[in-house]
Amino acid sequence: MKDQLVIFDTTLRDGEQSPGASMTKEEKIRLARQLEKMRVDVIEAGFAAASPGDFDAIHAIAQTIRESTVCSLARANENDIVRAGEAIKPAASGRIHTFIATSPIHMEKKLNMAPDQVLEQAVKAIGWARRYTDNVEFSAEDAGRSEIDFLCRICEAVIKAGAKTINIPDTVGYNIPSLYAETIRQLIERVPDSDKVIWSVHCHNDLGLAVANSLAAVLAGARQVECTINGLGERAGNASLEEIVMAVKTRADVFAVETRIDTTQIVPASKLVSQITGYPVQPNKAIVGANAFAHEAGIHQDGVLKHRETYEIMRAQDVGWAQNKLVLGKHSGRNAFKSRLIELGIELESDEALNAAFARFKELADKKHEIFDEDLHALISDEATTPEQERYKLIYSHVCSETGETPSAEVTLSVDGVEQKGSSDGSGPVDAVFKAIERIANSGAVLLLYSVNAITTGTDAQGEVTVRLSREGRIVNGNGSDTDIIIASAKSYLNALNRLHSADVRLNPQGDV
Repeated sequence: MKDQLVIFDTTLRDGEQSPGASMTKEEKIRLARQLEKMRVDVIEAGFAAASPGDFDAIHAIAQTIRESTVCSLARANENDIVRAGEAIKPAASGRIHTFIATSPIHMEKKLNMAPDQVLEQAVKAIGWARRYTDNVEFSAEDAGRSEIDFLCRICEAVIKAGAKTINIPDTVGYNIPSLYAETIRQLIERVPDSDKVIWSVHCHNDLGLAVANSLAAVLAGARQVECTINGLGERAGNASLEEIVMAVKTRADVFAVETRIDTTQIVPASKLVSQITGYPVQPNKAIVGANAFAHEAGIHQDGVLKHRETYEIMRAQDVGWAQNKLVLGKHSGRNAFKSRLIELGIELESDEALNAAFARFKELADKKHEIFDEDLHALISDEATTPEQERYKLIYSHVCSETGETPSAEVTLSVDGVEQKGSSDGSGPVDAVFKAIERIANSGAVLLLYSVNAITTGTDAQGEVTVRLSREGRIVNGNGSDTDIIIASAKSYLNALNRLHSADVRLNPQGDV
């Protein structure tokens, strides 16, 4: 019998710390449902003390998710832990994940605490957390640069206090596989009662080694890996869930562990995260990139045609590529539309919301013959903005772009319910539209990113546009989709402006481990 490798997904917490990747409560619930469908063991839903919005989202996910453990992060102080405990209270299975820094540089420069004070605070934190749940995880922040003797001391103390999972994070992505594995091995050998807890790892990708470090730690005895869909996360990101899971599955001859993950849900999860956050997946990304199972070289193509295993170590359908098939068309009815949304983990709150989404679906079906799951996710994302959040709305646009002439655009927006018109020239049609919008909004925002991706295949595919705006240190992503890429661009820019205007978007990043 192989040991179970616990998959702890932190896309909703650490992944959301990517610049502009903040999600609404509704988006977080949709993603949490997909993670549950994928059979993720633990979903870190957020950092309850970070903001009222984070608390509400964690609480809502705890009410919704029944098959996965729902976790909240908390610093090692009583207020954070109280908020985390209240947030996870409705969960069928809840966990509090508390952390404190243990490296000399963090203890001295950030915490201004002596090692003994840090140890004492960690033990207190476990006690506070156990008032709410016996499922308590402790993280030694910046363990990758911590002294092994102190790590042994603090891990022994928190195990005695009742922690059930001990996480040894490489918070700044400093480690290399052999040294990181040796740290895990020494802790398991030296810490009393190490066999009474699950040893966990959380690796960042600053040197491109997050997955390698995580897998090396598993070989050394770690039995939980903290990771994110698409490797999303702070700075260079986290260990990629899909790469961890498929490495363990594909190299079953090497790893004495197995996961519960339904791997056919990996690609749908990847595409959902990309659509919600506006972070596209690079084509050559392992497992979920568009080229991951593509063969250009003639020798490779010949080999695959003769025997797939000559050049493919995994089957595309095993990770969900075969799942992207036609689901609905222009003749599909309202009930079929609603049923497919439920299958995708999308539950609209009212008949009015369903009717509005169905009307948009019918409009889309008139423009493109084949409607895919990705189209439905994009459609719901477009509809997700509530009236109170939608300060800016596109009413009308006219764009002129012809060879030898300067492109121009005219737009009519609804601003707080009042129609306003603006026009501008530009270096291209998109530039003209954005400048025309700014003539009205005068937002003062700086455009950091403009990205276009086709949601599905074919010339009638919807284009999905991501815009990243910055204003006074606040960074937001806006998304928009349409078969007309200029309209999609206008929608994405307005979506970003609405997010800048919304009080729900977090100003500062969350704490990290």
